[in-house]
Formats: sequence, C-alpha cells, structure tokens
Amino acid sequence: MVNKMKEHIQQMFAGTFYQLLAAISGTFSAISDGMQYGWSAPLIPVLQAPDSPIKIDDADIYWLETIYLLGGIAGLPVTIYFVDKIGRQKSLIIAASNSLTAWVIIVLANRVEYLYVARFLTGLAMDVAFVSAPMYVAEIADQKIRGFLASLIFLMMLSGILIIYVLAPYFDLWVSSVVGALILLTQLATFPFMPESPYYHLLKGKREEARKALVFLRNKEDVETELKEIEAAIERQKSEKGRPQDLFLVPSNRKALIIMMVLNAAQQFSCMSVILMNLHLILESAGSIYMDSKIAAIIFSALMLLAAAVASVFIDHYGRLVLLISSSILTGISLFSLAAYFHFQYLDYDVITVSWIPIVSVMVYALVFKFGLGMVPIVLTAEIFPTKVKAMGMTIADATYVIFGVVTISLFQYLLKFYGMYVPFYLFSSLCFLTAIFGYFYIPETKGKTLEEIQMILKGIEPVVKTKDESLEMENGTKL
Repeated sequence: MVNKMKEHIQQMFAGTFYQLLAAISGTFSAISDGMQYGWSAPLIPVLQAPDSPIKIDDADIYWLETIYLLGGIAGLPVTIYFVDKIGRQKSLIIAASNSLTAWVIIVLANRVEYLYVARFLTGLAMDVAFVSAPMYVAEIADQKIRGFLASLIFLMMLSGILIIYVLAPYFDLWVSSVVGALILLTQLATFPFMPESPYYHLLKGKREEARKALVFLRNKEDVETELKEIEAAIERQKSEKGRPQDLFLVPSNRKALIIMMVLNAAQQFSCMSVILMNLHLILESAGSIYMDSKIAAIIFSALMLLAAAVASVFIDHYGRLVLLISSSILTGISLFSLAAYFHFQYLDYDVITVSWIPIVSVMVYALVFKFGLGMVPIVLTAEIFPTKVKAMGMTIADATYVIFGVVTISLFQYLLKFYGMYVPFYLFSSLCFLTAIFGYFYIPETKGKTLEEIQMILKGIEPVVKTKDESLEMENGTKL
C-alpha cells in the first residue's frame, strides 16, 4: 500500500516542476490572506486588554470581523473586470500590492478606524486573489496534478492562519504585520517572472505567447498537440454566449453555478468563518480546564494545515466527491458534539469533568472539515465553469462565500446573545448533513477529467473514452 501510494505520488509530480513553481508563486499571497482571515480571533483579546495600543468596544469587535468580508463583496466588480481585462497574473499582482498597503496601515494605526480601512482593503484583495489564483492554477496545470495545485491556495491560507495564531498572542501588533508584508514582497519579487495562463493568451489571440507559456510550464518544446486541444476547447466555448444571463439560461452553466453557490454557502454554514474568527471566544466560553485557549488555537490551525496537506495529495487519487461527502458528515458530527456540550452547560449541568469535549470537537473539526468540505470547493470552482463565463461564475461563487460569511457571523452573534452558544452549532451541524446529501445526488466527479470533458459531463454528454495509449500518454503529462 505504501509503495503504491509512493508510486502514485511520483507519477503525479513527474514533469511538473515548473507548474508547481508557478502555482506556489501565484498563491503565495494567500498566506497573508490567511493571516488576515484569522486575525480577529487572537488579536481582539489583545485589543480589549487594558494596555492595548488601540482601544476598541463591543461594536468594534463585530465590525472588525464583518468589514473584512464586506471588502470582499465590494471587490466583486473589480474581480470580474480584472481577470478578463488584464489577466489572471496581473490581477494577482494587484491584489498582493493592495494587501501590502493594508499591512502598512495596520503597522501605523493608532485608532480603530485605521484598522477598519486595512481590513476592508484586505477583504477586497482577498476576493480578487481567490478568484484569480484558482483560475490561473487550473489553466496552467496538467489534469493529473490539477487538484493538488488548486488546493495550494488553501494550504497557503491555512499556513497564514497558523502564523497569526502563533504570533498575535505573544508579540506586539506590528510584528505580525511585518511578517505579512514580507510574504507579499516575496510574491511581488517572484511572480512577475512566471508566465500568464495559456488559456488567457489564446483568449486574447496571442498564440505565440501561449506556446511559450506551455513550453515553460511543461518543460519541453513539443506542446503543439496540447496547444491545439486548448484552442479547440476555447473556440467551442467562444461559440457559446458569454453574457451574464447565460450563467442562468444555459443549463450546464446553471448547474455549475448552483453547485458552486451551494458549496460556498455550505463552507460558511459549516462554521468556517465563525470558528476561525471566534475560536478563542468559543474555547474560553467552554471553560475547559485541560488546555489554554491560545495553545488550543495554535494546535487547531496546525491540524487544519495537516488535513489540507493530506487532502491535497489524495484529492487527485480518490476524487472530489468521496472527500466532500465524508468530510461533510464528519464535520456535522463534530459540530453536533460541540452543540451538545454547550447545551448541557446552558442547562446548568456540571460539565467541568467533560470540558475536554469542546477541545476535542474543534480539533476533530479542524481535521475533517479541511480534509474535504474546506478543500473541494476551491478545486471545483476553477474546474467547473466554461471559459466564456468563468470569471463571472467564479466571482458569483466567491460572492456567495463572503455574503454568507457575513450572514453566519451575524447569525452566530445574534443566536449567541439571545439563545446561547449551543443553538448556532445545532443549526450549522444539520446543514453539514444536508451538504453531504446534495453532493451525493447533484455533483459530478471531476477527477482525471480535462476542463473540456467536465463541460461535456455538465451538458449530459458522456466524454469519449480514451484508448489505452491515450490514457498512458495523459498519465505522462503530455495532455491537459
């Protein structure tokens, strides 16, 4: 079994060094985005302390969490314009520059209003990056490694969450900001030297630039066959309409949009933003005597990173659906356990002897959520939309993510205030189980499929079965 997995990994990565290099460089800013995503959980207690450099009140806590997501909503029209007008690569560079500005503002901030501005700017940049990066990666990658490369953005983001959880409670506010800025400077120093997506070049009629990009990414001169396949796919997709309304009027586009809107909403309703932004509050409310909330948060983020790293390897071997469905069920169970603990606490039962339950629950959540439900949507969103409506589709899917992020955070705060901590977790748990049912009955498997084959499946057309020689050729990475 071990030898078989080792052989699989070797085959998967064979001949893909430059794709990996471009993908890492293109998604590196997601580390900074992850730091901003998890920023409020460890830093709000710091800002509430008597010796805080910036004084905040209860209203500020809510707005410091939600304004980040509101910035993402404001970035929607910017994202649609940038990815198709100036390209995937340049969009990522602009997003990184915007995030760098936000970190500088945090370093210089002496009032909470400056933090609002910085959080808004970072949310805006996040929206551009989390559409551009998956699109860029999907379009440069062989299908044998596309799932892994598409998952890199989440690995980077989780690394950022771990970094902010480690730095924020123990160092001055400016330290984490400087680290975030240095990460962005690294991307800005390397990514401009990577090629633009061959798909984008061909969309703009730049065949020679597309050929050069493929030569670099595949590390070989003979790319004419793949180039022609991409051209044929783009020409077919160009013949289809690319108006905004066609996302809803064309059945295959509508199915893709429904899938991605449901999955992005499901990520939020499975407690992702709620836990990442309120982890310290949740653990402290549990009153556990077994572990300090700061240490628990660090372990939590490390486990999420570990689970995502393992899933990034398995996602191209076992497929998207197996990971998504199993993850949704297990995530629902972990949230139900958390809800039950807080319910008994609310009813004044003596829960001190079992106060390990919330710690174990959030640790299990970290593992099972990121193993599928937290990983698969970002991979699917880059695969499932056709070229003509990809920017619009991915942006609407991302809009669903940030809008429901605001909804779930607001819902959590409201239910917590009027009903208790247990109520929102019961709600979120039940929605995880519904996500598993939706995935089983509605989402097609995209493992090992080209972007063109995925479109055929969405249209209800069975892709042409490849011969043994063609399949072997694909395994060797000579076709997209």
